[in-house]
Parts: sequence; structure tokens; C-alpha cells
Amino acid sequence: MVQSIVHIALVVRDYDEAIDFYTKKLHFQLVEDTYQAEQDKRWVVVSPPGSNGTTILLAKASKPVQEEFIGNQAGGRVFLFLGTDNFDRDYQEMIEHGIEFIREPKVQDYGKVAVFKDLYGNLWDLVQFHENHPMKVRVK
Repeated sequence: MVQSIVHIALVVRDYDEAIDFYTKKLHFQLVEDTYQAEQDKRWVVVSPPGSNGTTILLAKASKPVQEEFIGNQAGGRVFLFLGTDNFDRDYQEMIEHGIEFIREPKVQDYGKVAVFKDLYGNLWDLVQFHENHPMKVRVK
């Protein structure tokens, strides 16, 4: 059996501002942006550069109850984990692009990590795993 998590939905306020943030500040690739007339919405998918794994579906809030979760999809916990092959390069570039880090870089048993906010306030880890960590093979 082969299965994989294809998308993770991230509730956003506006498609275009989210696309702008992810493609220009984080250098994600815009994988798909398709209008779905029957539902009057867009199917917008982004992916980290060089990644062939799970993608993020930018899902515009369409109801008041969904709007309440913009920027707080994980109740204030780190929600998403961006693995990198070069922490220092990416951290410096993110700082230069105005990304707000709320926890400075720290070396842990598993690797080097810092916590940043996306444009809505969702928390992310930027992490480079140590060579002997089992997740290292997932970040190529």
C-alpha cells in the first residue's frame, strides 16, 4: 500500500495576499491556481522550493466561523514545520524579507530550529535536522 498526505488546508483571508506572501517571502512555488465556478472559489496550492511532498492548500475563509481560525489554526502552537537543507541561509533570507521570528535560532537534539509567524500569525518552525535524525532524509 502507498499513501501520502497530499495537501494541508491553511485558512487564509485573501488568496492573492497569501500567494504573494508564500511565493515572494518564502519562495514557495505556486503549483495550482484554478477557479472553480460551481463553488465560486479558487483551488490554490503552494509548495516549498524543491519539495515533492505535501503541499499547502490556501483555503479562503468563506464563513464567519472559518474567519475566526485565520492565523490560529493550531490554538497558538507551532502549526507547520518547514524543513531546510541550509538553516542559516534561509533564516537570513527570511529576516531580510521581513519575516517575524518569535523564537531565535537554537540548537536542539534533533537539529537547528527557530519559530516564525506567517502573514496571519500562524506559527511555523524553520528546522534543519541533524544528519543522523530520521527526518533528515525527508528534506532533500
